[in-house]
Amino acid sequence: MERKTLSPLATKASESKGRIEQEEPCSLRTAFQRDRDRIIHSKAIRRLMHKTQVFLSPEGDHFRTRLTHTMDVAQISRSIARGLALNEDLTEAIALGHDLGHTPFGHNGEEYLSMRHPNGFHHNVQSLRVVDILESMPGRRGLNLTAEVRDGILNHSGSDRPFTPEGQIVSTSDRIAYINHDIDDAVRAGVIRESDLPKDCIEYLGADHSARINTLVLDMIRSSEENGMICQSEDCRYYMNKLREYMFEHVYKSKVVKQDAELSKVRNLIFSLYDYFMEHPEKMPDEHIEMLYLYGPEEVVKDYIAGMTDRYAISMYKSIFVPTGWRLNIDL
Repeated sequence: MERKTLSPLATKASESKGRIEQEEPCSLRTAFQRDRDRIIHSKAIRRLMHKTQVFLSPEGDHFRTRLTHTMDVAQISRSIARGLALNEDLTEAIALGHDLGHTPFGHNGEEYLSMRHPNGFHHNVQSLRVVDILESMPGRRGLNLTAEVRDGILNHSGSDRPFTPEGQIVSTSDRIAYINHDIDDAVRAGVIRESDLPKDCIEYLGADHSARINTLVLDMIRSSEENGMICQSEDCRYYMNKLREYMFEHVYKSKVVKQDAELSKVRNLIFSLYDYFMEHPEKMPDEHIEMLYLYGPEEVVKDYIAGMTDRYAISMYKSIFVPTGWRLNIDL
């Protein structure tokens, strides 16, 4: 079916570079469909529902989380892949796995964990480590994903470009998604107003969330078809990046959104948990203790903290560092 319906430029599952360990093919699903299903059923993707996107531990029900961001990226990526007759299954698998390695408390958590961990921390590298090592299947560690999905996850951000067009779609769709849904959240939170957005960007891209997504998706399909490679038009790229710069200045680095006192609390929490588990690695769950002899305490402690949700990290901090009231424990 892929050979009959997909573009000659599409990545075919039958031509995959393969897995780290070879497996018997499935009689029903392609290799990329199996990868997508393995990611969907992972513990790591379920934890994304309680990880910060922009606002630290938001209390409103409608603010985006890392999971809803992932769903947005998957939807945008599939729309573009479908328009170009590329492999939607591969695109979706990469999109679903691209942020599995994100820390609690968003990019601030990533920054503080990077400051503490000797080798630094990059969420794209950690996402690959999640699917290669930290998640597991019966009888083995890791999800044993295909090379194409692993490459797309690793290179969705950073200086290296994914080697498949599907991975390149996800890389750009990630930006399309977060710029636009973060505008929506920032307006809902009262941090900015729609009228504050750069007027030339809004005139070109669209006056609302739906219109901007539509403009960027259609532009990417047209530009990629015309140029024979995954790309945006110069105008769309210019206005999208200008909107992104606006968001960094007025939202992502805003003292209203990221108050110094709150950031200091996050930094203290990440530092304290890291130092505590470095001194007491035996206090981690058994599945992490079992990996100590293979990877060493610094790597395993980093894995444990990076995998925490916002609320779990707060609960863990309280249980370790905040005194609890004494209670008389007798049977009446």
